[in-house]
Amino acid sequence: METALTRLVGVRHPIVQTGMGWVAGPRLVSATANAGALGILASATMDTDRLREAIREVKSRTQAPFGVNLRADAADAGDRVRIMIEEGVRVASFALAPSAELIAELKEAGVVVIPSIGARRHAEKVAAWGADAVIVQGGEGGGHTGEVATTVLLPQVVDAVDIPVVAAGGFFDGRGLVAALAYGAAGVAMGTRFLLTSDSTVPDAVKAAYLAATVKDVTVTRAVDGLPHRMLRTELVDALEHSGRARTLVQAVRRAAGFRRLSGLTWRRMIRDGLAMKHGKELTWSQVLLAANTPMLLKASMVDGRTDLGVMASGQVAGVIDDLPSCAELVARVMKESDEVLWTLVRAES
Repeated sequence: METALTRLVGVRHPIVQTGMGWVAGPRLVSATANAGALGILASATMDTDRLREAIREVKSRTQAPFGVNLRADAADAGDRVRIMIEEGVRVASFALAPSAELIAELKEAGVVVIPSIGARRHAEKVAAWGADAVIVQGGEGGGHTGEVATTVLLPQVVDAVDIPVVAAGGFFDGRGLVAALAYGAAGVAMGTRFLLTSDSTVPDAVKAAYLAATVKDVTVTRAVDGLPHRMLRTELVDALEHSGRARTLVQAVRRAAGFRRLSGLTWRRMIRDGLAMKHGKELTWSQVLLAANTPMLLKASMVDGRTDLGVMASGQVAGVIDDLPSCAELVARVMKESDEVLWTLVRAES
């Protein structure tokens, strides 16, 4: 299926696997790329040396195009961009809007720039700065999310910009792909659906927790870092939502200390990073620390398998997913389903 997205990035199918921290590593990204979709490597949880190694590992596993997701506000964003350019990465993905200067540097090197956005005005801004496409995530999506549903946000953005728009938030099958195309999107991006594949390195016990979840078990909470965060309801989420400020601060300091040891960051840097994530919101000191070490909370679940101690970012679609196909099986299924839906519509018209 050829769309503006497939032509832009050179993949066979208009499907993107999102850059999920601790999840979208070389194995998942290369499996996605080999399946004909666009895999996005998550770099926020890697230092620069590991990023270069991970890029080279993906390249050793696939000849297909892939991308790298970056934090535009990272102090070493420029170094990461240079690594991507030196290693010949095809696509740069951003969770936060990159600066016009960063977009220009990437585009001059031939890298396709695709920021993720959650509001029409953000799409208009990055399009004016030269972004090649945008991923539009509606409120159904996992992780930090907004309040506007994909079915409302997507057509707004499609009408507002003249670059390819990729729909995210609530997609898991071929019917969703056809629906997104009908709205004017050039493809869909899926996170939770790719997390729940046999190629994902997430521990089996964590995958089982996702598969057991119902739609009602996926919640949006501000208790973790003060921002709306869609995730599975876990013991930690319950504890944070019902703990007093003093207890929450103690828990935050303990977890922040663990992340400091893992990352090598100073307390000053961690607090600065936490404050940078406020986005105009009033945060308690515990939320500042939790915001700074949210990667540690994700690692506890996504890497260590401790569903009782970590957070589990999740789209609402977790409640309707019940299997663990390979990436190749998943992509083939989505495309087969989309073909069947389109053929049914054609027959109905005739």
